[in-house]
Amino acid sequence: MHELPIVNWLGLNWDLSTIITVTVTCLIVLILAIAGTRNLSVHNPGKMQNFLEWLVEFVQNIIAGSMDMKKGKPFLMLGITLIMFIFVGNMLGLPLYIATEVTGPLPQFGITAAEYEAAHAANKHLSISWWKSPTADLSVTMGLALMVIVMVHFLGLTKNTKHYLHHYVEPFAVMFPLNIVKEVSKLLTLGMRLFGNIYAGEVLIAVILMAGIGGIVPLIIWQGFSVFVGAIQAFVFTTLTMVYISQAIVHEEKH
Repeated sequence: MHELPIVNWLGLNWDLSTIITVTVTCLIVLILAIAGTRNLSVHNPGKMQNFLEWLVEFVQNIIAGSMDMKKGKPFLMLGITLIMFIFVGNMLGLPLYIATEVTGPLPQFGITAAEYEAAHAANKHLSISWWKSPTADLSVTMGLALMVIVMVHFLGLTKNTKHYLHHYVEPFAVMFPLNIVKEVSKLLTLGMRLFGNIYAGEVLIAVILMAGIGGIVPLIIWQGFSVFVGAIQAFVFTTLTMVYISQAIVHEEKH
């Protein structure tokens, strides 16, 4: 049984594994950004510069698919940051698995003596899992989704006030409750879609490792598939973010 290193501080539960991997994700994204923008050259660009130029163009195409680039240009850095952070975060849980065996009660992590004895009596080995994809934590994905949705509503209220407010009663005023439900569902689907896909992938990798199903080949195949899923989820999250922004600030957009 794998337990998470959760500590209580200031009346809140803090998952140390999530804090560690979020910090590592931020550092990796920062290093990639610095490496890609150092020694910029027009005539002889390096590999990292070429990669970032490709990424910029890729995100520009995502934005252009949702709105005119004159309106979308201010959100270019947001899109690049989102897609890099989410992709790197999705990948962290694939190559590494770090866990320490529990050899006694750990009340600081919520493992009491009674729980430890019960697991020991049932011949279950307890371990603390210190490494996972941060996007396999619902609090992280819902936090990202909440950030996006709050920003979308703020942009709608400040940059497109009249048309943004009017869309809540379109096509008829009686649709107001359903339009509110639609806005709430954006938050839930945006965060839970990302969490569900990444968490399920890591669970299956853990199952393959523990069960030893077919040796190393199934693990490599599933990890390759997980890389594909992680890239798709980063793309989907960024694309939906730009779509929601477009719907909020472009009044020609029909909701």
